[in-house]
Amino acid sequence: MSDNIRGIAGGPPPVSDHTREVIFETSYPAVRRRRLHRRSDPAAPRHRVRRHVRRLRDGVLHRIPVDDAANYGLHLAVSADGLNWTPLNQNNPVATPTLGSKGLRDPFVLRKQNGGFVVLATDLNGTDSAATGGHNVLMVNYTSDFVTASAPQTFFDPGYDAIDGDFVSVNGVNYMYFKNNTQGTLYGARSSTLNPSSFTVHTAGIRPGRGVEAPQITKSNTANTWYMWGDTYSPNGRFFCWQTSDMASGSWSLLNDRAYTQPLNSKHPGIAPITAAELSALTAKWPAPAWNRLKSYNFPDRYVRHANNVGRIDVYPFDPYQDQLWTLVPGLADAAGVSFRSVNFPDRYLRHVNYAIQLAVNDGTSTFKAGATFTRTAGLADSSWASFRSYNFPDRYLRHANYVLRIDPITSGSPATDKQDATFRVGY
Repeated sequence: MSDNIRGIAGGPPPVSDHTREVIFETSYPAVRRRRLHRRSDPAAPRHRVRRHVRRLRDGVLHRIPVDDAANYGLHLAVSADGLNWTPLNQNNPVATPTLGSKGLRDPFVLRKQNGGFVVLATDLNGTDSAATGGHNVLMVNYTSDFVTASAPQTFFDPGYDAIDGDFVSVNGVNYMYFKNNTQGTLYGARSSTLNPSSFTVHTAGIRPGRGVEAPQITKSNTANTWYMWGDTYSPNGRFFCWQTSDMASGSWSLLNDRAYTQPLNSKHPGIAPITAAELSALTAKWPAPAWNRLKSYNFPDRYVRHANNVGRIDVYPFDPYQDQLWTLVPGLADAAGVSFRSVNFPDRYLRHVNYAIQLAVNDGTSTFKAGATFTRTAGLADSSWASFRSYNFPDRYLRHANYVLRIDPITSGSPATDKQDATFRVGY
């Protein structure tokens, strides 16, 4: 698998030239509801560990809210800003395990010193644990070739159930964030070395009002800002993201959902820096999806979807997830406009009837085509987002009201709330 990744991405320039980021992920069913992540954290020999931690943030585990999307293969997503992600290969796996349990979970993707990549993942199809003294701890093995490894030893044991360690080195200090598996809370620990048993907890608990796990830390490409991702299991498959400009402080601010978009159906994130050339190579081999999702501006945890043939916005994740996928095609009434064709009901489009948005079969009439055509404009609430003006009622815009979609008159003098209701982010 490492040869596959290396051949696709190519050899990297020095770390300072890393300009883009990539998520490496697998997916597996939510019904397994594992609460424990087990891993023996592989690393290079001790004198090399620091370099690997500085240069790269592992792989991602990707778990799906419903079984029809579950997959134990390796998935990829890319981002130019490290916040808004584009799944590759139509969100299908780029590699599928064929050995062992045929379950690829908790993958870590590390850049080797020769410029290639190595993928390390748990050979597991289900759940397991690595416990010491009646609770989970973080273990470590050492390797110089990623083929053979030393015997495992305890790396971090805070005296309670601890899993999901992630590392970053800043100004000579090594930071590790992990999950207190008893509380469902993230904590930060630090050490001047990377030696086993050298880390001490230095932060208060971090959680978004619900259980969270799998912290992953990455640095902005353009600013002295660090991001920490964490995912939740209630509901399953929901990411949160925090930021800080002072890693030593251990203080993190939770970002508004408007600032980021996780990969569709993702779980247990992991982020690795790549170059612009590698980004181009990845997207050339595994193009971006042919579909899009529309995120609400003022309810950014909600996405446009159809349910019982009614257009609405609902909190992600939901079942079936395909209800939020749209193919944006040239407008049925005017090719300069846009129409929204359902991915899971490809003979149906969003259209307005008595100003209410429905999902309906294209009957080929001019009335249907006009009602299903919109003109994309700069977002009424934010010009970097988008708004959609009705083709045959050009004073009306697509908007949500009580989470249901409709078209209503909106002008420059309309209330700010109306403009926000009519603003969406077209992404993935």
